[in-house]
Amino acid sequence: MDRRRGGETVDRLMAQMTLAEKIGQLNLLAAGEGLVTGAATATPLAKRLDAGQVGAIFGTKSLASARGLQDRALAGSRLKIPLFFAEDVIHGHRTVFPLPIALAASWDMALIEATAGFAAAEASAEGLHQVYAPMIDVSRDARWGRMAESPGEDPHLAGAIAAAMTRGLQGDDPAGPGRVAACLKHFVAYGAPLSGRDYDNASLAWEDLLEIYLPPFAQGVAAGAVSVMAAFNAVNKLPMHAHEPLIEGWLRGQTGFDGLVVSDYTGIRELTAHGLGSPATVVLRALAAGIDMDMVGEDYLTHLPALAEAGLDAPEAGLSVPAERVRALIDRACARVLGFKARLGLLDDPWRKLTGTPAAPDRAEGRALARKAAARSAVLLKNDGLLPLDPGARVALIGPLARDRANMLGTWAVSGRAADVTPLFEAMTAIAGHPPAHAPGCNLVEEDWLIDRLNVHGVTVTRDPRPEAEMLAEAVAVAQAADIVVVALGEAKEHAGESSSRLCPDLPAPQRRLLDALAATGTPLVVAVFAGRALALGGVDGRCGALLYAWHGGIAGPEGVADLIFGRAEPSGRLPVTLPAAPGQTPVCHAEDPTGRPWTGRFVKFRTGWLDLSGDRQPYPFGFGLSYTEVDYAPPRLSATDAGPEDRVRLSVTLTNTGPRPATETVQVYLSDPEARITRPARHLVAFRQVDLAPGEARELVFEIGADLARYPLAPSLETARWVRDPGRIVLHVGPNSRDTRPVELTWRA
Repeated sequence: MDRRRGGETVDRLMAQMTLAEKIGQLNLLAAGEGLVTGAATATPLAKRLDAGQVGAIFGTKSLASARGLQDRALAGSRLKIPLFFAEDVIHGHRTVFPLPIALAASWDMALIEATAGFAAAEASAEGLHQVYAPMIDVSRDARWGRMAESPGEDPHLAGAIAAAMTRGLQGDDPAGPGRVAACLKHFVAYGAPLSGRDYDNASLAWEDLLEIYLPPFAQGVAAGAVSVMAAFNAVNKLPMHAHEPLIEGWLRGQTGFDGLVVSDYTGIRELTAHGLGSPATVVLRALAAGIDMDMVGEDYLTHLPALAEAGLDAPEAGLSVPAERVRALIDRACARVLGFKARLGLLDDPWRKLTGTPAAPDRAEGRALARKAAARSAVLLKNDGLLPLDPGARVALIGPLARDRANMLGTWAVSGRAADVTPLFEAMTAIAGHPPAHAPGCNLVEEDWLIDRLNVHGVTVTRDPRPEAEMLAEAVAVAQAADIVVVALGEAKEHAGESSSRLCPDLPAPQRRLLDALAATGTPLVVAVFAGRALALGGVDGRCGALLYAWHGGIAGPEGVADLIFGRAEPSGRLPVTLPAAPGQTPVCHAEDPTGRPWTGRFVKFRTGWLDLSGDRQPYPFGFGLSYTEVDYAPPRLSATDAGPEDRVRLSVTLTNTGPRPATETVQVYLSDPEARITRPARHLVAFRQVDLAPGEARELVFEIGADLARYPLAPSLETARWVRDPGRIVLHVGPNSRDTRPVELTWRA
């Protein structure tokens, strides 16, 4: 427990607290509209506050609301223990930045840290002490909707992002001005659900858990993250809200994490639906596993008093816990909650970040940062010389997202406003000086039942009542009169996000028909895809001359895209996920384990592959992205090809910008271990670096390679896991993406 603030206050408070007061500190509730507006004085939340039965609140929407709640909580607390306030700030607060999966495509840690820092400043100015970010669940299945919030498919990239966001949110001190506490989520393997179904369970080799899904959390903890949120899913049959070996064992025992662990929304009571026992039984299992605070469910508040008096004997769940052990677990959790408040400076000053008029950051600066982030996040997948466009050309803008605002925010933008979005039509008009010809061309989706589902959090999808044939004819006429057509396609914001798994992660059928009709006109097409996941783009490449993956880019997303289209910004985004070649090719990633019958690059019977997949198996691999110039990679060089286990070998590569425009190149280094004790990935990312190159400029980059990069886990079980490194040959692959690389071999001595 951290006592850098509050001195012995935690111990002093614990000595004075009653059992009921300790249990009350474990209760994390939502603000609710009544108390946010101050209109209700007898709501359930108000009664809890008056009784000192609330430890923290999430979802306040203003500084005034937080102040009012804190005032009431202090009045109801015998010992004047303050609340802390939290909120979902996933990719910005009032200033909504590109989705996390989009920011990951920037591969720019300084940029990601800056966006997190700005979000922290906005959140702190509204009285928030903690944000439920970063979300660092590695995701390799495009069907899963929460890929939108994830850092992508690779643990090395995800770990770098976890550290960058933690630094941005917390700075040197989460209690400092303009800073908030980071909350790493969702612990763990939430991004590996069966069939991509949200909330479903993860069945993993322990080696995969240790090497793929846990490292980003270790990186976040190493960067100083002070809180963690448990995941809804089970890992290898044990739900995470009851997973003592991973929470108390790995997280606290192996990483040295000493902060707060909170449940996800009603995650404790959901253990009963998982089959782990009665409500009282699962409460005790969660508490013993290390869940310190119960979000919304109030199950701790309901069941812990009786458990603390009588203990629990539940042989059907394998539990027999005496009352004194229950009370000790309550004390442990309460001390962690109070320690968290001490770390935030609240035990010294309950009004920290709530008094005066905290300075909010400049919204204009935030918008400029959001626009830059959107341009840096978009990935140019194809360009047959169409981009950048001449602003004087006769450009048409067609597609259901051409004038969209609400969907551009992306999912989980809880404090964002669609009114702050500049649509692509307006953004292009502002740069070109005249509006493009325009037609929607089709509806985003056609099915009424699907529209209802997509509008669950407010209307973002509407349906043009005209027949599809009429809309297509209008779009074709507009395209025929243009020199070039920009086509704005993709997903609604609620196509992605929580509980938004998709069976077929591809462009909706009306949009595919629109693209076919436009391609038939012969007018060159630039396709911009706005989405929250890795969509299968089969057939799109062959129908357009340029293809830009723009994601959902936040309030300035379309402006960043317009900057790229007209050459005001240079494309530098690189895919943080592999785009599946077809909807059924998922999960998919660059770091797949080889089989005994490997893919040959084309279909061959009795080889690993798909009978009904023609063409390239991975047209857009992890790390892929184009620029408006060409960058040449010289053959990589090693300072030694034979090294001892303590040696550091220099891996050098020279890049030359051979084109007429500047470039930001992301150099990627992958490792493969062809001879190991267990099957190892065909290649996996071990290092990357971005470099800016002026036209004609050459730069040498040097990476230090140590034997530790070749370590991997052997794990018959979690408890018996150990990390090993084998002597012998490894292969390092250097290039602009995971596919187009040049190899060098290095031999490690024993």
